[in-house]
Amino acid sequence: MKKEFKEGTITITVDHEKCKGSGECVTACPVEIFELVDGKAVAKNIKECIECCACVNACPYIAIEHSSC
Repeated sequence: MKKEFKEGTITITVDHEKCKGSGECVTACPVEIFELVDGKAVAKNIKECIECCACVNACPYIAIEHSSC
């Protein structure tokens, strides 16, 4: 199941079937957009996103898609 998070022109999609809850996106994001909820990544503060794509690059399960990356 894919979860889509939107704010303005930014869309972040997390595939919860692929996400294994490693927390790599939480650690990699310099503006702390991600948190783990029930063992899955959730984008919570998208308006703070600086579109650096660190989350996409950090995920070892290729579970994150970002409209800017």
